[in-house]
Amino acid sequence: MAPLATTDVDAAFTLSLPKIELHAHLTGSITPQCLHEVWTSLKLSSPDLLLEDPLELLSKDKAWNVTTFFPLFSSYIYTLCSTRESIIHSTNSVLQDFKDDGVVYLELRTTPRYSEGVSKEDYVGLVLECLDNFEGREAMPTYLILSIDRRNTASQAMEVVDLAIKYRERGVVGVDLCGDPSKGDVSIFKAAFTKAKQHGLKITLHFAEVPASSSELELETLLQFGPDRLGHVIHVPEEMMHEILRRRIGLELCISCNVQASLTEGGVGEHHFGWWKDRECSIALCTDDVGIFGSPLSNEYLLVAEHFGLSRKELVKLSGRAIECIFGGEEEKQRLGAILVRQEI
Repeated sequence: MAPLATTDVDAAFTLSLPKIELHAHLTGSITPQCLHEVWTSLKLSSPDLLLEDPLELLSKDKAWNVTTFFPLFSSYIYTLCSTRESIIHSTNSVLQDFKDDGVVYLELRTTPRYSEGVSKEDYVGLVLECLDNFEGREAMPTYLILSIDRRNTASQAMEVVDLAIKYRERGVVGVDLCGDPSKGDVSIFKAAFTKAKQHGLKITLHFAEVPASSSELELETLLQFGPDRLGHVIHVPEEMMHEILRRRIGLELCISCNVQASLTEGGVGEHHFGWWKDRECSIALCTDDVGIFGSPLSNEYLLVAEHFGLSRKELVKLSGRAIECIFGGEEEKQRLGAILVRQEI
């Protein structure tokens, strides 16, 4: 691991820094404490509930990887947060956590899902209702991205796009491709993403997350979808890295997630952020799943300051590099630019 660099940045500064979060999975951003509250409520009404207490399951000494990470959602968190009440409670908690961490613009992403009594459309409506009613919405405007899971069929993917189109006027700004990177054939989603673009929706894709999803064929197929942003960009051939630069595609870099889940080799100091930070491109530091990995966005900025020697002025500039690739429109870009201009260093 590279030695820590000298910097004038501390945790108080990165907390106060106005930050932009563009790669936050709603369900993965629910804290263990919030999940524990949901679990406790369910336990009262269903004493025979077999799910383990989230405070134990998600203890900090847990080590996550691709094999153990994705089943956590399908077999545990989705089951826990499956009622209208739990969806509303957990969404409100996530919004408050990001606001408390100094986030001034948020794009949340979530896969439309159904449970007993809650259809996929109901689920999207509930989340949007939380966004509309959140008391901090003026200080932290929040938009929604609907995710296509790699395990989806072509028709299921189109269903996600149709929901995104239907609810665009209520704050859905884009469509994402996510899920277990070892699963699925991404080529079947071409029609869905084409339709999304035709209706003015933005596109972001999980890209080259693991070697299994980083073949030349897959990466070229994903670029053919015309993405506006790419997430992770870990196992990318150098020639394609320069193609990404040429196309001016925005990047969502999730350092703690990559390091803790062993998606990258080495520690924070060896993360590929070090390569991209010196290039002319839009970069957004992101949390990915802060509820699992326990590193809020303010800590991500602290980490890059410590490991890459960035000053306060450089962190303000780094936060600003995310503005150009937000999906919220020109008015939001101007608002964010003005906020960062006023930031005290």
